[in-house]
Amino acid sequence: MNSTQLALSDIPPETSLQVGGMSCASCAGRVEKALRAVPGVADATVNLATERATVLSQGRALDPGALIAAVEKAGYTAHAQHEAAPARGGIPEAWQIAIAALLTLPLIVPMIADALGFHVMLPAYVQFLLAAPVQFWIGARFYSGAWKALRARTGNMDLLVALGTSAAFGLSLYQWLGLGISHLYFEAGAVVITLVRLGKWLEARAKRQTTEAIRALQALRPDTARVRRDGQERMVPIAFLRVGDEVVVRPGERVPMDGTVLEGHSHADESMLTGESMPVAKEPGGTVVGGSVNAEGLLVVRASAIGAETVLARIIRSVEDAQAAKAPIQRLVDKVSAVFVPVIVLIALATFGAWWLVSGTWEGALINAVAVLVIACPCALGLATPTAIMAGTGVAARQGILIKDAEALELLHGVQVVAFDKTGTLTEGKPRLTACEAADGDDGALLALAAAVQQGSEHPLARAVEAAAREAGTHVAKAEATTAVSGQGVTATVNGLKLALGNTRMMAQHGIDLGAMQARARAHEQAGRTVSWLAQVGTAPRLVGMLAFGDTVKGDSAEAVRRLRQAGVRTVMLTGDNEGSARHIAGQTGIDEVHAQLMPDDKARILGELRASGQRVAMVGDGINDAPALAAADIGIAMGGGTDVAMHTAGVTLMRGDPRLLSDAIDISRRTYSKIRQNLFWAFIFNIIGVPLAALGMLSPMIAGAAMAFSSVTVVSNALLLKRWSGQGGT
Repeated sequence: MNSTQLALSDIPPETSLQVGGMSCASCAGRVEKALRAVPGVADATVNLATERATVLSQGRALDPGALIAAVEKAGYTAHAQHEAAPARGGIPEAWQIAIAALLTLPLIVPMIADALGFHVMLPAYVQFLLAAPVQFWIGARFYSGAWKALRARTGNMDLLVALGTSAAFGLSLYQWLGLGISHLYFEAGAVVITLVRLGKWLEARAKRQTTEAIRALQALRPDTARVRRDGQERMVPIAFLRVGDEVVVRPGERVPMDGTVLEGHSHADESMLTGESMPVAKEPGGTVVGGSVNAEGLLVVRASAIGAETVLARIIRSVEDAQAAKAPIQRLVDKVSAVFVPVIVLIALATFGAWWLVSGTWEGALINAVAVLVIACPCALGLATPTAIMAGTGVAARQGILIKDAEALELLHGVQVVAFDKTGTLTEGKPRLTACEAADGDDGALLALAAAVQQGSEHPLARAVEAAAREAGTHVAKAEATTAVSGQGVTATVNGLKLALGNTRMMAQHGIDLGAMQARARAHEQAGRTVSWLAQVGTAPRLVGMLAFGDTVKGDSAEAVRRLRQAGVRTVMLTGDNEGSARHIAGQTGIDEVHAQLMPDDKARILGELRASGQRVAMVGDGINDAPALAAADIGIAMGGGTDVAMHTAGVTLMRGDPRLLSDAIDISRRTYSKIRQNLFWAFIFNIIGVPLAALGMLSPMIAGAAMAFSSVTVVSNALLLKRWSGQGGT
């Protein structure tokens, strides 16, 4: 399988919606609650950063209309994941913020002038005329969101802002119209609304940057394809391509689908898919993937996968799923967010009561309570984890590391032991037949029988035998009753003879005496070769001969192991191969611990023992027999050139099969997890410090509003620093 022929796991039965109108983590929690109440829904998760809801069914198909209705009843908007969002009319948000700033600026000029020693005061009616549009037009979204929250008997950021700014605006009206006092607080509400709207706008711009990896992948898909039909070439929209179409790809054009090369020789740039910077040679019989760029030659390609079934589409879905998923650490944030708004309202009421008792004036007490309401924003809490995950998975995808979900990303950072399969992981996985020794001296007959038994098999050793038979011009008879024996080999009937081809364990089960050939086998194994035996089994069991295979260690395997050791990770080899070959490869690569001659279940058992000892274990493999081990490890890592089953089971796929990407995957996981912790620290610290200061009367509502907006922007900007990361795996 070519390194770019990925077959990623199909997404589980689920429905995805884009949700609009959420302002904080409390909103996301309310949407989740509404979706879980829909009949047939097993679970629902909402990602605030991507504004995506993922709904799992209980086994039957879900009605998207019912889900959308539930979201709308909760006070939000929703549409299907891949449908265009409903068009929004009105003045663009940037213009609204600019208008709010222009109206607010005259309100704060007197305050600035007063600090400089100049006493300037706008007439009360002018302050009212400037503040009212900001409060009730620019700030209308906060009232709408607050009303929806109240109807749902919950709280959110909109409720805090609406309560705080309305209190400041109402107090100013009372002092102006009721008491005739000229010292008013119109500027407090106007500044808070302007700053919060500005903060949300900056936050949205920053969040868009975290999804650049997805947009870059989506941009790889061309809109049209040049199809050859009835001897003529015609341009057709990509949606009209059919499997089996012959597509002409000229130099410099992007390949519009996955397919097999029929004509032409060229190279393809697949770097955006695999992270591999070197162009890959393409010739008849080879494969190409959609989104890659054809270099110097014209290619004619037969389409094998189109639309949503292409490698590129599946990669995009996988990255989208990882970015939309919740990491386990997010559970803590969800618990805090669920009680956050009610607690802040109680603190604000307590602040109001305490200051009224101490100062004797309810006006000052109200302003301090407003400051508490305004600075306490759950937005930063809701964004802390998903923005880091979006940035981390995106930058990993650009380097050729495909992370299936947020849990895999979080688990990877704590890996202490990496267990490797040998063939195809540390070695090239392309063994060649180095020795063919028959017990009766007829090596040609041995090769012919071995090729017959293994014909049609995709096992690397079988392909090596078939290649040797082709080179020797050997006639290969037809095999019957072929049966694969997991972890041992294969049996078949050829020309009336029942044959078994496999390892020493298989020979022992059939009672085959290996005799004097055992010494030759040990010599091959000590030289790092894999030995297989062919025997006639049944009524007259006898040894037919021995086959020895040599595999080449990947040039980067030793470097990969060295980097893992530098990162504090211990390495283990788990292989079904013989002890001598395993230790030979381990010596070349620097592996710490070797377990050889293992059945697939043995690998899973050893991984279980490692986990039981308290170590977090990752398993790296590429074959069908590695699937149980990949599932048994804390985190499974599949090599991109491996089988579909391995990649379905794994949480991480190294798209170009370079073992050096292992240390990169662990590094980006550690950096992402570090960003999550930093973000949660900043999200909590703003509130831990800001709320008491506001309650003590040490923060004005305007400063509180600025701090609240700054907290969300800080969290998203900190996550964006992950975009600077560049791995070592491909260098």
